[in-house]
Amino acid sequence: MSQAERDPISQHESVRSQYPLLQESGASSVVDRFQAQGVRCGFCSQGLSCRLCSNGPCRVSPRTPRGACGIDGSAMAMRNLLHLVIMGAAAYTHHAQEAARTLEATSHGRTPFALQDPRKLETLSEALGIGTGGEAEAQVAADPTLELAGRAARALLHALHQPSWEESVLVRALSPARRQEAWRRAGLFPGGPAAEIIDSAARGMTNIDGDYVSLARAALRLAISVCYGALAPLEMVQDALFGTPRPHPGEVDLGVIDPEYVNILPHGHEPFLGAALILRARRPEVQAAARRAGAKGLRVVGSIETGQELLQRFECDGVFAGLCGNWPFQEFALATGAVDVLAMDMNCSLPSLKEVADRFGTRLVAVSRLIGVPGVADRFDYEPHLVERQARAIVDLAIENFRQRRGRPARPVPRRSRVVAGFSTEALLSALGGSLDPLLQALKSGRLKGVVALVSCSSLKGGGQDTMTVAVARELIARDLLVVAAGCGNAACQVAGLSAPEAAALAGPGLREVCRALGVPPVLSFGTCTDTGRIALLAGAVADALRVDVPALPLAVTAPEYMEQKATLDAFAAVALGLYTHVAPLPPVAGAPELVRLLTQDVEGLVGGRLAVETEPGPAVAGIEAHILGRRKALGM
Repeated sequence: MSQAERDPISQHESVRSQYPLLQESGASSVVDRFQAQGVRCGFCSQGLSCRLCSNGPCRVSPRTPRGACGIDGSAMAMRNLLHLVIMGAAAYTHHAQEAARTLEATSHGRTPFALQDPRKLETLSEALGIGTGGEAEAQVAADPTLELAGRAARALLHALHQPSWEESVLVRALSPARRQEAWRRAGLFPGGPAAEIIDSAARGMTNIDGDYVSLARAALRLAISVCYGALAPLEMVQDALFGTPRPHPGEVDLGVIDPEYVNILPHGHEPFLGAALILRARRPEVQAAARRAGAKGLRVVGSIETGQELLQRFECDGVFAGLCGNWPFQEFALATGAVDVLAMDMNCSLPSLKEVADRFGTRLVAVSRLIGVPGVADRFDYEPHLVERQARAIVDLAIENFRQRRGRPARPVPRRSRVVAGFSTEALLSALGGSLDPLLQALKSGRLKGVVALVSCSSLKGGGQDTMTVAVARELIARDLLVVAAGCGNAACQVAGLSAPEAAALAGPGLREVCRALGVPPVLSFGTCTDTGRIALLAGAVADALRVDVPALPLAVTAPEYMEQKATLDAFAAVALGLYTHVAPLPPVAGAPELVRLLTQDVEGLVGGRLAVETEPGPAVAGIEAHILGRRKALGM
């Protein structure tokens, strides 16, 4: 399906059905605002503009091939990309920091959370170089496991800030040995994420680094640091606190929002307050209070990556209702008129939300000190030791909001999809009988050609919301390529029905056989954008099992609708890991042919991976398949 044939609004019927309602209300939507921008600036789209200093803004063209400082187009475009990578790294590192703070507070009994998977705590502690027994403190601790949690939290905070002139303890512990050798040879072995952010931010200033090659190396180095030094450990912490994901049924799409219930939507990327809200909502007295207000009860409905984190770990049980969708869903969710509180933590809350919330009766609440949505007065900035009190206050606000909206017309959306979520590495191993051997045998036999990690945002640049992502996922599974999905692209596949076992009917004959034998969907719902670290660990485990380096694997990455700064970092991490990495839409580099050649060709000689840009699903998947078949041939498969 070409871009011209893809729906300009959305892949999803639920969003398309809500779109006229938003228009009729007079509130704008992301679709309207995107289309209103019209043709974009050619210099910006090609990466050839800079406004860092007062001599600018500068634009590079054949007539003016250098900026006022003397920087050329390739360095300008790569420096712009590095700035995106820095922001993505900062957001991920912030999340890891909040996870560590939550783990430490839990170790002292200051949160409502318990250690659901102590084995993950032991894994993290081992990676951080912390012994699990024998220390004097542990001998006198009332609960040695909680004492270990506190030490691991403090060690993780230290590791996040480990100096850039030292080798990151977490990269050494968690990344494959063969990759480490390649990074050392290339001079890319990083320190801790916070220190690498400082170095990269300084490097990206005016008149410090004007060499596109060294700027690209900085982006690769920073991405490695964050992948293994922030993303992998933060998921270990969340697994320890809330449980390692295991396959279980769940529900997605706007139909999970029932107007007859008090509905609270934890929204963003960090699951801590969302988990506290679920624990609070499960209390009988809370459900009784909701019924006294005239509701059938109170429900928590996940939104964006916070919702995805919850969906991967919590059963849909009548209190936790499921996931409404990825980031473009948020305005359309409010337009149901049935959202009582949107609790916004870090990332992906639209600055224009108050306009929609006022029209449809939603209370907006900021629950992160980073959030600044104009017009929002209610704030409960997340603090681990206050989270139980904050959850109680948000529940009270939601019940009061329901009293005020009761009797007003709402627009329930009937569409919802059943999915299977929770395919962590451990869950995948469990489905395979405890080892990777069945997966390796399926690869060797050719029933499964390879595995593709679909880690993507959702963008309108190449068509309507999720149209490119779903088209790519369908094409991949039809060619016997198993898809492991994370990020907003995961929600796209879930809502489109590709993460249910029945979707095996859409797969090629080999993948269909594997799915039915194992009882799994052809698109495995692996989690959020932070699960880039988890996917990297899985890739390393497969490489070690085959006794090869990661670049030799029949494995690729696709980001069919990359959108924001985290995704830019994820792409550099995938390339540094040694993977063929497809991205769409076209990144802002087209005006710098030397940089394009570096990122799509020359970098492969440095780290084994490279970028591939393709904006149409068929050619994109054909390129992925050709790469995987080449790797299979080289391995003798």
